[in-house]
Amino acid sequence: MKVFLVLLILVAAIAAGACSTAEAVALNADAAGMALKGYDAVAYFAVDNAVKGDAKYSYVWNGAKWLFSSEENMNKFMADPEAYAPQFGGYCAYAVSEGYTADADPEAWKVVDGKLYLNYNRDVQKNWEKNEAERIGKGRKNWQQFKTKKPEHKG
Repeated sequence: MKVFLVLLILVAAIAAGACSTAEAVALNADAAGMALKGYDAVAYFAVDNAVKGDAKYSYVWNGAKWLFSSEENMNKFMADPEAYAPQFGGYCAYAVSEGYTADADPEAWKVVDGKLYLNYNRDVQKNWEKNEAERIGKGRKNWQQFKTKKPEHKG
């Protein structure tokens, strides 16, 4: 019986350790669980513009509710969400490159090499664009670290 109890405790400890390695930072969603503040993730690619989504075209993915401006866009997202979802969980790309997270404005965006990046506002986006490639590289490195260590959130 003691051996069984020790094994049970050991299994529980291993499981708890495995759970602690889950992503420390979640997708950037508002208080209602809405991603991209209700903007259509596919529209950035399809019409090269920030377009508000419609509640009748919604899909829950990665713990957040995503809205789309059309059924076609919703279906495209459902088929390959990773292709359309913003990088760095939808947080400000400049902030992530600096080692923290901040909310992002869906109107301050840019698609680079087929990936969507958002920034806090258009002024921050201009600064991000000055060293875009370097900032993307730093952001990717920091984002990997955020998966095990929760970053500071600055707004």
